[in-house]
Amino acid sequence: MKNFLILLVMLIPSLASAGTSEGYGMGGRFQRFDPVVAAHNRSGEPFRIQGHCQSACTEFLAIRNVCVERSAELLFHAGKDKEGNVSPKWTSHMLSAYKPRLRQYLMANHYMDTLEFHAISGSDIIDKFGYRECRGG
Repeated sequence: MKNFLILLVMLIPSLASAGTSEGYGMGGRFQRFDPVVAAHNRSGEPFRIQGHCQSACTEFLAIRNVCVERSAELLFHAGKDKEGNVSPKWTSHMLSAYKPRLRQYLMANHYMDTLEFHAISGSDIIDKFGYRECRGG
């Protein structure tokens, strides 16, 4: 029993440090998202995309230890500047966060040409675009 408790105490900080898209789902400025991506890529800690994840939230797909829940819904659109206009610079920034297959799909279907949201299910992100499925939790 003592060894079990020691193991449990050792695992709790690891579980607590695992990141999640919760609280980031509505997107926002890249300055809020880029440091999260960088920190998780430095640490190697797992990161879970769950629920509604739109706009800059989809940048979390760039985390090397990311997983996606099948029930998640990711919404994509063009990047925009401070005035709210489509920005090739910020669109490229977003596209660089995605695997080539997803990037090609988004561009071929013109999802990144306008500010209109285009939804892709977590199941499709996993099955069609090769992202890892979250297990457990």
